[in-house]
Amino acid sequence: MSIISKLVGDKRRWRAYKARTSQLPDNYRTVADALERYLMCFGPGNADSAASMFEDLADLLEQSAANGTPVRAVVGEDPAEFAEAFLSNYPTGSWIVRERDRLSSAVARAAGEEA
Repeated sequence: MSIISKLVGDKRRWRAYKARTSQLPDNYRTVADALERYLMCFGPGNADSAASMFEDLADLLEQSAANGTPVRAVVGEDPAEFAEAFLSNYPTGSWIVRERDRLSSAVARAAGEEA
């Protein structure tokens, strides 16, 4: 797969996600936009993982809207807690996971626990 087709594929996936969320009822679209902003800051840096995460978010919100599930029932009383739990399903490429690993490694080296 060439770099160009990878970029075009990722762009297509993003555009498809945005088209899907633009069709949501207003309150779900507002939640999608807010979660998207949060997930962009803390989500996976890997394009494939990020695309999958946003596609899954669109699936969740579309299904919830179709079932008439109130948005508060979807995200709960603490939306940040919901977002963190949602993010935990997509650890690949997350900068925070890399930094946690780097911190643990540095401390282990300093403690003489790594060869």
